[in-house]
Amino acid sequence: MLVTDADGVRTLTLNRPDAYNSLTVELKERLLAALRDAAADDTVRAVVLTGSGRAFCAGQDLKEHVGMLRSGDAAPLRTVAEHYNPIVTAIVDMPKPVIAAVNGSAAGAGAAFAYASDLRIAGASASFAMAFAGVGLGPDSGASWTLQRLVGHGRAVELMLLARKVDSTEALRLGLVGEVVPDDELASRAHTVATTLAAGPTRAYAKVKSTVAAAAGSSLAEALAAEDAAQTELGATADHREAVEAFVEKRRPRFTGR
Repeated sequence: MLVTDADGVRTLTLNRPDAYNSLTVELKERLLAALRDAAADDTVRAVVLTGSGRAFCAGQDLKEHVGMLRSGDAAPLRTVAEHYNPIVTAIVDMPKPVIAAVNGSAAGAGAAFAYASDLRIAGASASFAMAFAGVGLGPDSGASWTLQRLVGHGRAVELMLLARKVDSTEALRLGLVGEVVPDDELASRAHTVATTLAAGPTRAYAKVKSTVAAAAGSSLAEALAAEDAAQTELGATADHREAVEAFVEKRRPRFTGR
């Protein structure tokens, strides 16, 4: 797991390139710790999640998984509760924007991590696959929740049942990603977008994330109440005051994330 900081952006790079960044217990634990550290660090105002080498993340490391199954170890059956659920929760609840820079293959839990992110930018060679059915499993890592919110119920079920690969062109058409760029421009483009967000009103971004997520399962009245509470809180922030003053003074606001 590689962790780098620049311009208020923390980049988390899954770093098992020879295994297509497949997820061992060690890598899952490191990723979860890194996400929690980023959430707690006020100097981090945007996060980029990516992979090293030719893949974003191939999902569960099946070699480790099958070894545990053969030994009778119950750990493979606990990993959803112990690792995948907390990782996706950490991404979704991150109080700052998370950008998935998808280089190469994103499969299974790897694809689900991208779906849980706030923005997805793909390299031209990127692909997505809901591979769970291919190994006799149902979806995990929040894919049942996130994927249908991106592409709709019917398409989500289709992608999960057929477990077929979706290339970057189709991913853009379906709404799985917001942008496709040449592979050699992916890292710089993701950092540019993340830097822009890192210079913005971080607390407002956190409320955008939380109110939209809550509204997905609430009534209109509940959504209106959540918006009211968020606006009351944000109206007292330094960034809101700065934005109003900048508007009156006809200049660009200088947000501090407070």
